[in-house]
Amino acid sequence: MNSTQHKLEETLPGSYYLDAPHLQLERERIFHREWFCAGRIEGLEKKGDYRLVNILGESILLVRETQLHAFHNVCRHRGAELVPSPGTDEQQGHFAAGIRCPYHSWNYNLNGKLHSTPHLLVDKERFGLHRAELDTWGGFIFVRLVSGDLNLQDSLGAAVNNLRRYPLHDLRTARRIEYVVHANWKVILENYNECYHCAGVHPELCRIVPAFRKNGGADLDWEGGVQQKEGTNTFTMSGTTNRAPFPGLDDNEKVRHKGELIYPNMMLSLSMDHVAAFTLWPRSPGRTDIICEFLFHPDEMTRPDFDPADAVDFWDLVNKQDWHICESVQRGMRSQKFRSGFYGPMEDWSLDIRNYVRDRIGDESSR
Repeated sequence: MNSTQHKLEETLPGSYYLDAPHLQLERERIFHREWFCAGRIEGLEKKGDYRLVNILGESILLVRETQLHAFHNVCRHRGAELVPSPGTDEQQGHFAAGIRCPYHSWNYNLNGKLHSTPHLLVDKERFGLHRAELDTWGGFIFVRLVSGDLNLQDSLGAAVNNLRRYPLHDLRTARRIEYVVHANWKVILENYNECYHCAGVHPELCRIVPAFRKNGGADLDWEGGVQQKEGTNTFTMSGTTNRAPFPGLDDNEKVRHKGELIYPNMMLSLSMDHVAAFTLWPRSPGRTDIICEFLFHPDEMTRPDFDPADAVDFWDLVNKQDWHICESVQRGMRSQKFRSGFYGPMEDWSLDIRNYVRDRIGDESSR
């Protein structure tokens, strides 16, 4: 019997998950400097469509002119909100003409240029709306509030190639669930990035993916796809469905499951017939709002017998299992005895989260 002890790597210190100053640093150095996923393009196809999102306290207005634009939700005159937003919830709407500030009626074109200022003559070129960078990939919108050198494609890294055969841009949202999770965003990403917990937390999931139980979830081939139980090919309670595979998938992708974590706030889980797309919206050190959108091919959605419930209900069960255990971790870290946790060898992917954060906000020991 091999009695060699496994080497354990320390996680980030507990203060990184619990303290407001750390979230403030992450706000400045991660969420406002990196490409942040702000959801699907759906709902922003027509001229005048807008969506208001809150990225860690910064209200951002996404607007469709001939192309999509992202503006800070603030009038250049006196700082009033262009779209009043007393909370953090997403808002969707339509501008019939331009963007009118409700305070003094300064008017802006949908491209952000100042159009008119009642009873005032000003330099219109000087007072356009403050822009944020915007780009799209796979039908998703990404926003960056502070300009940087890395473009979106480079930031997405290997995900672009790994998912190239999935028709992400063409898919449509059949169902959407919003969750409030009382856990730090990093706890949720760490949980997503390993399957050491799967045998104990997800019995239904492990019935269709027995590989999640083997060796603590070690040696899973996420790039090539995780093999499912023979006779199954999707994430439903039975592991089967009457939906056809996405067009263009290779033979492995028709029977295997893929997952991608795209920093800082996007998780993608891909079956042959549907995608569960998660965006994380940190609200406080101990709260993360999660929007889960269930994407299907439009050809399947037009079928008279289309019903996404087999996938949605299964994912809702698995999601709630994850959120419950993440909330337990968050509560446990408040113990006076907790300093940091540890990663086992099968949790090596979670080390990326530790390194990702340290690379951007530094090491607590250096402050």
